[in-house]
Amino acid sequence: MGGKNKQRTKGNLRPSNSGRAAELLAKERGTVPGFIGFGTSHSDLGYVPAVQGAEEIDSLVDSDFRMVLRKLSKKDVTTKLKAMQEFGVMCTDRDTEIVKGVLPYWPRIFCKISLDHDRRVREATQQAFEKLIVKVKKHLAPYLKSLMGYWLMAQCDTYGPAALAAKEAFEAAFPPSKQPEAIAFCKDEITNVLQDHLLKETPDTLSDPQTVPGEEREAKFHRVVTCSLLALKKLICLLPDNELDSLEEKFKSLLSQNKFWKYGKHNVPQIRSAYFELVSALCQHIPQLMKEEASKVSPSVLLSIDDSDPIVCPALWEAVLYTLTTIEDCWLHVNAKKSVFPKLTAVVREGGRGLATVIYPYLLPFISKLPQSIMDSKLDFFKSFLTSLVAGLSTERNKTSFSESSAIISAFFECLRFIMQQNLGEEEIVKMLVNDQLIPFVDTILNDPGLQHGPLFIHLAETLSSWEAKADIEDDSKTANNLENVLLSFWEKLSELCMEKINKPEADEKSILSVSNLLQVLQKPKCSLKANSKKRGKVRFADESPEVNKENEKHASSEEENREGTELLTESALVPNSSGLVSPLRKKPLEDLVCKLAEMSIKYINEHKSEQHLQFLSTLLDAFSSDQVFKMLLRDGEESTVKAVPLEITKLAQKYPAVQFLYHKLIGWLNESQKKNSGFLVDILYSALRCCDIDTERKDILDDLTKEDLKWSSLLQVIEKACSSSDKHALVTPWLKGEMLGEKLVALADCLRNKHLESAVSSESYISEGWTLLSLALSQHGKNDYLIGEVYVERIIVKLHEILSKTKELSEAENSDSPVSFVCDVANNYFSSTKGCLLVPSSEDLLLTLFQLCAQSKEKTHLPDFLICKLRSTWISGVNSLVHQTSNMHKQSTFLCWSAQWLKNRVQSLPLDNASLQVLLSAATDLLDALGETEDTSLLRDFVGSVMPSDSEWEKMRQSLPVQWLHRPLLEGRLSLNYECFKTDFKEQDENTLPSHLCTSALLSKMILVALKKQIVLENNVLEKISAELLYSLQWCEELDNPPSFLPGFCEMLQKMNITYDSLSELGSTFNLLQLLFNRSRENGTLWSLVIAKLILSRSISSDEIKAHYKRKESFFPLTEGNLHTIQSLCPFLSQEEKKEFCAQCIPALLGWTKEDLCRTDGAFGHLAIFNSCLQTRSIDDGELLHGILKIIITWKKEHEDIFLFSCNLSEASPEVLGVNIEIIRFLSLFLKHCSSPLAESEWDFIMCSMLAWLETANENQALYPVPLIQLLACVSFDLACDISAFFDSATPDTIANLPVNLISEWKDFFSQGIHSLLLPILVTATRKNKDMSETSFQNAVLKPMCETLTYISKDQLLSHKLPKRLVPGQYTNLPDHLQTLLNTLTPLLLYRARPVQIAVYHMLYKLMAELPQYDQDNLKSYGDEEEEPALSPPAALMSLLSTQEDLLENILGCIPVGQIVTVKPLSEDFCYVLGYLLTWRLILTFFKAASSQLRALYSMYLRKTKSLNKLLYHLFRLMPENPVCGDIPTEVSNKDPKTFFTEELQLSIRETSTLPYHIPHLACSVYHMTLKDLPAMVRLWWNSSEKRVFNIVDRFTSKYVSNVLSFQEISSVQTSTQLFNGMTVKARATTREVMATYTIEDIVIELIIQLPSNYPLGSITVESGKRVGVAVQQWRNWMLQLSTYLTHQNGSIMEGLALWKNNVDKRFEGVEDCMICFSVIHGFNYSLPKKACRTCKKKFHSACLYKWFTSSNKSTCPLCRETFF
Repeated sequence: MGGKNKQRTKGNLRPSNSGRAAELLAKERGTVPGFIGFGTSHSDLGYVPAVQGAEEIDSLVDSDFRMVLRKLSKKDVTTKLKAMQEFGVMCTDRDTEIVKGVLPYWPRIFCKISLDHDRRVREATQQAFEKLIVKVKKHLAPYLKSLMGYWLMAQCDTYGPAALAAKEAFEAAFPPSKQPEAIAFCKDEITNVLQDHLLKETPDTLSDPQTVPGEEREAKFHRVVTCSLLALKKLICLLPDNELDSLEEKFKSLLSQNKFWKYGKHNVPQIRSAYFELVSALCQHIPQLMKEEASKVSPSVLLSIDDSDPIVCPALWEAVLYTLTTIEDCWLHVNAKKSVFPKLTAVVREGGRGLATVIYPYLLPFISKLPQSIMDSKLDFFKSFLTSLVAGLSTERNKTSFSESSAIISAFFECLRFIMQQNLGEEEIVKMLVNDQLIPFVDTILNDPGLQHGPLFIHLAETLSSWEAKADIEDDSKTANNLENVLLSFWEKLSELCMEKINKPEADEKSILSVSNLLQVLQKPKCSLKANSKKRGKVRFADESPEVNKENEKHASSEEENREGTELLTESALVPNSSGLVSPLRKKPLEDLVCKLAEMSIKYINEHKSEQHLQFLSTLLDAFSSDQVFKMLLRDGEESTVKAVPLEITKLAQKYPAVQFLYHKLIGWLNESQKKNSGFLVDILYSALRCCDIDTERKDILDDLTKEDLKWSSLLQVIEKACSSSDKHALVTPWLKGEMLGEKLVALADCLRNKHLESAVSSESYISEGWTLLSLALSQHGKNDYLIGEVYVERIIVKLHEILSKTKELSEAENSDSPVSFVCDVANNYFSSTKGCLLVPSSEDLLLTLFQLCAQSKEKTHLPDFLICKLRSTWISGVNSLVHQTSNMHKQSTFLCWSAQWLKNRVQSLPLDNASLQVLLSAATDLLDALGETEDTSLLRDFVGSVMPSDSEWEKMRQSLPVQWLHRPLLEGRLSLNYECFKTDFKEQDENTLPSHLCTSALLSKMILVALKKQIVLENNVLEKISAELLYSLQWCEELDNPPSFLPGFCEMLQKMNITYDSLSELGSTFNLLQLLFNRSRENGTLWSLVIAKLILSRSISSDEIKAHYKRKESFFPLTEGNLHTIQSLCPFLSQEEKKEFCAQCIPALLGWTKEDLCRTDGAFGHLAIFNSCLQTRSIDDGELLHGILKIIITWKKEHEDIFLFSCNLSEASPEVLGVNIEIIRFLSLFLKHCSSPLAESEWDFIMCSMLAWLETANENQALYPVPLIQLLACVSFDLACDISAFFDSATPDTIANLPVNLISEWKDFFSQGIHSLLLPILVTATRKNKDMSETSFQNAVLKPMCETLTYISKDQLLSHKLPKRLVPGQYTNLPDHLQTLLNTLTPLLLYRARPVQIAVYHMLYKLMAELPQYDQDNLKSYGDEEEEPALSPPAALMSLLSTQEDLLENILGCIPVGQIVTVKPLSEDFCYVLGYLLTWRLILTFFKAASSQLRALYSMYLRKTKSLNKLLYHLFRLMPENPVCGDIPTEVSNKDPKTFFTEELQLSIRETSTLPYHIPHLACSVYHMTLKDLPAMVRLWWNSSEKRVFNIVDRFTSKYVSNVLSFQEISSVQTSTQLFNGMTVKARATTREVMATYTIEDIVIELIIQLPSNYPLGSITVESGKRVGVAVQQWRNWMLQLSTYLTHQNGSIMEGLALWKNNVDKRFEGVEDCMICFSVIHGFNYSLPKKACRTCKKKFHSACLYKWFTSSNKSTCPLCRETFF
């Protein structure tokens, strides 16, 4: 649809159609029309108000409504749909007066749009109409006549939702009582509209052929015709009778039109269906008119009887019945024999063509209306009709459809009974009905198993009952006699039929089953009918009338017709005889038939061992268990051998034939039967028992059989049958409860438990049957009553418990074969089906054992996984049974108390590993989940309380935790101690055993998580206490410096099971928890204080919230250990003011202490520790205060010098003195870091002299390092030395100016030398003693500060070392002995297991690398040109170490493809190997860079020969990350200069561990960067020779991350270079990555441009020519080639390449001839001159060039003169 302001196409001068129409109308009428197309008068129903003209009418319509009405006239479906929806909304929202203005124009719109092709538009129209009606109400009346016809059609719309919406609108307008009146008011208009649609309209008149497609026009026409027919029917049905008379003429005119009658043959099913519905309505409401048109009605309806369309059939058959009822002479207008009956027969013979459920209910009313005159012979007609009816049952569709076959069977019996009733005295017809129809029909059903599930047997029983009842109550003796003869004939034929089915040795099992089913239904018809009581109503034939009437005959013409037809009643009135007793007319022949069948069956059983006949006999006896039948069975004379029976049984056998049959026949059959489905024999047993009169007789019989006669399988079936039927259970209840069965079952349980089974019975089936029998015995039946005696139930449970108790003594394989699985099945059934079972003590023992087995690991129970799963489901079933018992029965059970106590003891007393604890937690969780299902919240709360340890038990578990956790807080200064408490430690045998505190806190945390999720309220601060203990456990785990092997698994398990503080904190109060932790910290200190710090940090608690818990700082004083540790932990989170207040409390306390008080916690030690904690957080910026404390300490030294541990033996030093010294040293370190004011010379002397003295103490007491406080003293002493070294190393000129005059010289000459002369030997000694010292171990804590201090050692101090000489025999070196000793001593430490050692050694060796090439340079002349390919090894110590490292790296990384990134776990063994390897290469590359060009050539040749560099590059591309961005933060594309590992300098820090995950990747990138920068030619050579995949990976990575960095650095180095060339200038252009060199000598000018590639330095550097003056072309090309060769093959920078090239050109101009092989004066690789001269031609060559020439040509001739070269 185009826009309003769209530009008109060029040349299109005609206005739109609407505009032309307006002009035309204006010309004709002289005005602009107010309403387009329909004039402007009020009387004319306008369509849409126009925009111009007729203002007086426009004013009646709101502008918004006008716009919507205009949209409704559009052709677009979406526009109309949205407009109609908008119209409905406006009708609801606008005022009534505004909406009323639309009414004059609504009828025209509604009449058109209600017939719209789109169903959504029609539905929306009716919905909008309803909203309009609700708004305007009675104001719609003036327009009703023009609307009503289309409104009725809309209510008959073929689209259901649209029709429903129209009906709702109609009901909104008129209540049900007013609807006929409204219809009557508009009846003429309605009739006119409908007749027009039916008689005048065509597809082309309803729709515009030019715009609407043909299919759409046809569909609309068919829908309009269908709606019109249905609307006409609705009109007839709704109009009162007196109003119908006034329309009679119009109906006559309609019926006189042939077009109307043609609708009955229309090809559209919907139209035919609507047509027949209208015919039915006309017959019902205007019968006289239809009689007049009989000649048209009869053929139209009756000749369509074979219409098989499912839409048409219901309406057609209704019309057929109305036609037969209304038009008595209808058969005069059709030929019944030739036209109607053949069609009827065809439909019936074909089973209704899939519409049996629709058609067949009409057959009985149809034949009841057939007059005698149209049938030549009733016998033949009825025979043919019923035969066709039965034939329809054999169609495939009806065989598979239960509803279809049921409809046919019902119709057959209804018609049969009707015909029998009508022709009872006619012998031939009666004989035909019984012999030729009924009996064959029954035979057909018996032969077809698929039809036996239908209602045949029930209908047969119903038919017989009706005949029997009528014969009993009939006054007419002739009629009664006739009925009796019919019944006798039926029973005679039925007996023959049944005998025929049974009288076969190999009788068909299905036939036998069908016969037994038939007999059962005939025996108990009432039960069968009751079972099918949900069926629809059945036909009952009235005694006084031979006619029939349909069940739902709501259109009956008169009361007389109802009286003449059949009556239909519900099933309750099916048979007049409601006594339920079998009629005598049936009882005698039925019993005779049963006896004959029983006799025949026993004959085949005896002679042929026929199991089919035995099963049939079982069914017979179940329905007919009478003495007469059992006597018949005993006549055969064959008796089995019977054992001696008690006298009571003998008497019962004489009294009851059934008992005699039981002992003589049935017992033998039971013992002989080997089949599992021998349950029918047990049914015979119950049939025999049913013949006994009293329960005691039955009990005596069963007790006797139980002793020996019955097998376990038979016994099982007897009990199963009792459980499945309440009648059978009532028969055997005394026996089930009796002693005989109970004792036998207990014996069975004992037998199964011990597996003492004889070989004859130890089969799998026996075991399975035995356990199934026990399971049944433990179940309940009836009203919560055990099946057997309760005392025997308890004894069986005890046996089961004994089986479970022995599982731990067996292996897993033995348990797999043990009866545990069967026990689970039995127990599961017992728990789930037996109420109150857990009140039995043995049941509680069993449930507890099941729980315990599931709560222990497989290693303890030796149970396979499938048994563990079964055990788990079993005990959960038991717990569910327990908690869902009513009347608080679970409170009487002791299981919960026992299980809680067992859990508590388990986690507190028994050693558990991770696997065991996880199993225990899972079992406890399952238990709590089950407890949480009950509404009684106290159950779960009490259980948690039962497991909760007491305060003393918690304290005992906390004390049992090893105190290794103290190492890290002491080292980091978070806690201070002045006593030795390291008495407990992990033992080797306990490495895998979890401490009880960890197990208990984990268990209880999991329990309260479950409880809180169930919204259980815990009392007595249980949540806070458990949370505190969990935090204590987690903090203990976190603080361990060298955690045992179980700890990572324990923490991972807690995470997986969601046992974290975050999970608990979401459910509880942080304030209450923090208060509890404060109380415990102030009382005990130590780990509780660290827990507080962790909690504050993780929950971001403010200082104000912290202060609320201690209120006054004075409450911490006098100091105790708890108060001290609490303050130390709080310091990082307190405000500046609060820290200053604490310091203010401490400073006065530092004054005036006696010697004894200095070491106490509430003395100098404690207060100085608090001051250090405050100072550590940089909260003190008062220089005077710091100087004052320093003076106090100096005073202590003067007054109590013996307290200061200077150069002394610490073996006798007390922990209190060690603690004070540690705090003093810490203060001095912090003082140097945070004091900005200068120190006096005396203060410097005190600090540095004390530092050296403490270092000497640490050196002298290395043997005592295992003592924690002594090692801590050594650590802080090294820290102080490190801090002093860092101070002087980073001193600025301003800082130096404020120092005493001689301090710097004293530091360099004495103190620094003293530090390193002590520490370097300590490092060597310590690393020799222990070859594998973990960085995280407390025992190696001295390594970090010591190694960090050694990084400040100067080169001179290293060179003047006093280490013992260490030389390797046969090691080639040019280094002096003292330097080689240093290398041999330090280099192996690059492979040391501790990272601090590796980094310190690297820093020390790095300072030496620049000095080492000089010694090779001095001996360079020894590597002359005499060798073909001279090579020189870098320092032998480094290369020897590198060889070892390469082997280690090959084991770690060799199997990883190049390009696949390997993540090395920090601080692992592999981490140290990789770190040492990369550090070694950094040293080699540093050494290489410091060497001259000639040496670099020799070194690179060595690396090429050993292929070490190739191995390095392969390893680097396994270690460098794919995205080497710093901090692992993805860089945005817009960021042009991201910070990567190639742009940022690597800081190898010893202390910093937060960046450890990036150490290896960053170091690998750094090494790669150095390799590309210093060995570009070798990398380029490796890259070009690598395989394609590696080639692409290297190229892509280098181009993306490294090339730009290196290019920028290379260009910058050219720009900033201070190197001067005589006669050559060099310039660089950064933007174009170009270097321009201009060489000038005399009149010769050479200009070369060097272009760096995008993948520099992998790609070839291109050399382009610039200016060239005074140089021949050939020479010019040679020089360009030389420069390109130098830059490509030399391992150096561009400046070095240019220098080499200039030197070559200079030599050329000096007269030195080129080598005639490489055409260069200076060799491009080893930088040598041509020296080897040919004796013949006198030309000189490079030695390397000649070697290559000889090897490649396989000749020893001169390249020029071809003479032999000497």
